[in-house]
This record gives sequence, C-alpha cells and structure tokens, in this order.
Amino acid sequence: MTTRTQSLKALSAVAVGLLALSACGSSAGADSSAPDPLGTTSGPITLKLATFNQFGYEDLITEYMATHSNITIEHKKAATSNEARDNLNTRLAAGSGLSDIEAVEVDWLPELMQYSDKFVDLTSPEVTGRWLDWKVKAATDEGGRLIGYGTDVGPEAICYRGDLFEKAGLPSDREAVAQLLGNTWDSYFAAGRQFAAKSEVPWFDSLGATWQGMVNQIQAAYESPAGDVIATTNPEVKQTYDAVVKAGITDGLSAKLQQWSDDWVASFQDNGFATMLCPGWMVGVIEGNAKGVKGWDVANTFPGGGGNWGGSYLTVPTQSEHQAEAKAFAAWLTAPEQQIKAFQKVGAFPSQQAALDSPDLASVTVPFFNDAPTGQIFADRAKAVTVSPFKGPKYFPINDAMQQALTRVEDGSATPEVSWEKFVADVQALG
Repeated sequence: MTTRTQSLKALSAVAVGLLALSACGSSAGADSSAPDPLGTTSGPITLKLATFNQFGYEDLITEYMATHSNITIEHKKAATSNEARDNLNTRLAAGSGLSDIEAVEVDWLPELMQYSDKFVDLTSPEVTGRWLDWKVKAATDEGGRLIGYGTDVGPEAICYRGDLFEKAGLPSDREAVAQLLGNTWDSYFAAGRQFAAKSEVPWFDSLGATWQGMVNQIQAAYESPAGDVIATTNPEVKQTYDAVVKAGITDGLSAKLQQWSDDWVASFQDNGFATMLCPGWMVGVIEGNAKGVKGWDVANTFPGGGGNWGGSYLTVPTQSEHQAEAKAFAAWLTAPEQQIKAFQKVGAFPSQQAALDSPDLASVTVPFFNDAPTGQIFADRAKAVTVSPFKGPKYFPINDAMQQALTRVEDGSATPEVSWEKFVADVQALG
C-alpha cells in the first residue's frame, strides 16, 4: 500500500498510461500555443470556474495554466451545494452572470435538465466511453445532448473514531469494526446502542445526514419515473423517516449537528460523534475539520449493503463567451489522470472507467485515517452499489423539505408527527 503522499510518483506514472487510454482535452506537456483538440483561443482570456465544497482542483488549476499561458483561471468556490444551486438558478433565470464552467451536484441536476438548452452540448468523440454509463445517462437530455462532464461519485463507507470505540470497550481495528457495524441499518443502529451504553458521545452526527444514506437506497423515493410526486404516499419514505427518528431521537444516537453548520465543523475538535456515513469525498472534509485529532478510521462496510451519496458534473452555460475553451478545460479536469489526483487530494472518488481500473487508485492510503486503504475500500463500496435511484425535477426541493422536517425534530420545534404533517404540506405546496 502507498500513502497519498508516497503515491505521487506512481500516480504520475499511471497518468501517462491513462492519457493514452483516454483522450484528454489539453495540451499538457506541450507548447501552449499548439492547437487544443477541443479548442483554445490564440489571445489571452480569463475562464471562470464555479465549484462548491471540495473538488480538489486548486493544484490542477495551477497545472493547467502552466501549460496554457494564454488562459487565466478564476476559481469561485461556494461554501455549500445549496449556495451554489441558488446562485446558478438566479443567474440562469437572469440570463447573465454565470461562470464559464459551473459545477452541478447530482441531486439538483434533474432540475437543470428541464433547461438543457441553456447549456453547451459537451458531446465529443474524445470523451466517449470515459465515464460509468449511469453517470453519463443522468446528464444526457432527451435529444441526446450531454450537458455535464462527470467529476466524482460518492460510494459510501463508515468513518469512525477508533479511540472512542476503545474507550467504550468495543473493537477499533477496521475489520472488526466492519463486522460490528454489519451491513444493515438495524445492525448499524444496534451497534450504536451498544456504544451508547458505555459512552456519552453520540453515535452519528444528525438525522439529516443519516437520512441521506438511507433515501439513496430507495429506487424511487419522491417521484415516479412517470412524473408523479409520491413522496408523501410512498410507504418506504415514511418507514425510513420513522426508523431514523427512532434511532436518533428515541434511542438518543444523534448528536443533532446539521452538516456544514459551524457547530458541526467545530464538533470534530470536540468528540462530537463516533461515526458518520462517509462517501469518498467526505474523507477530505473530515481530515480538514479534525486536524490534529487522532483516532479516525474507515470501515469497509455500509448499512443496506451499498450506497452512493453525491457526485457532481461540470457544465458550460451558453452564457459563456469562451465556450470552446471552457469545454476543453472541463474535459481536462474530468480526465482519469486528473480525477485520480483529485481523489488523492480530497477523496473525490473518480467516475471514469480508466481511473476505476487503475491499480494505483486502489493502492492509495490515507495516513490521517490510520493508513486506511481508502482507494481499495471505496472501490469495493462502489461495486456494492446496486441501486441508482430515480431523481426527478422536484427531487431537490422535496429532499430539502425532508431535511427541514428532520431538523425540526432534532431542534425540538416539532414532534415527529407534526413535522411529518408539515413535510406533507410543504410537498403539496410544490404543486
């Protein structure tokens, strides 16, 4: 196994091989004045790139500009996915103000597919076959136009504090922890009750975060493929709501810390919780928030067998005045060799076929997580995903209404029953 630092040379080597396998849209390593397969400009320009959370692009931007002296990249990073979505929708409606490249989160991509003509068709022979089939399908409109290049996917494991497990008299090595947690939601919550009997530290961070892992295992939670809103009548949704509320509130397993809040961020320095659902991209978030804290590890298991949380795309709005250059840069950022580097940087697990097949990806370990073999763990977790849930155009606002419902339960402003009724009303108000 190699650590993320030690794997730099290996990753550089595999990048050469991957470049031959996948047509990368850059002239990296060549004269920056040479023509780019996907189009560049001869004069100096500034490309604006808008992302959110952690994409791991900082070093890649520097690398790209070093080989494209006529291009300056201006990176705008929103703090949260919600903030990025609000900005995109506002400026899309206004008809101006969007960046040349806009990152889009998978949960609000279906909304934008209704306005796919507002985005450049990114279809190109150079990228055909690059991504997992379902990743491409989600960003392809009815006319066959591809509006987004896939960045990462979010196969899920369980991240945990091994030191807190030991204090509670539970095993801490990742293989034994995987057995303790099991592969069902019942076994995960049962392990939490066992931990809670010996510790005052909450088991998981919040109802909302745990809900996200559970709902992503429901084939069609909120809308049917026929276009009907079923969120309030789907028995799986209500059963899942009841189950997470029981575990978090009745059994006292939730820390009641909403993800991305200031309290949630601070809790990583103060034994906020013992476990959390952990898609690949969360590894970098935890390491950043928990700097200096020892004990974090990753268990190669997930309740329900497998799950995917998150993943994003890079789009080029038709508002862009530099569409060819933006398309070329987006293609370069989402090539396998760049995505391996992004995984090495922040844990953004690649969605590219060539990257997933790379032994160098599987060999990556993370020192902060007790040298956990995160490359292999998340590759295993990706293979365990059996459900690619249907998400219609109302998925995001309905899920947001559910998150608000769970927050009301956690902050005590409503009982579970009253909060569910408010959720029903909120969904009905969407029309």
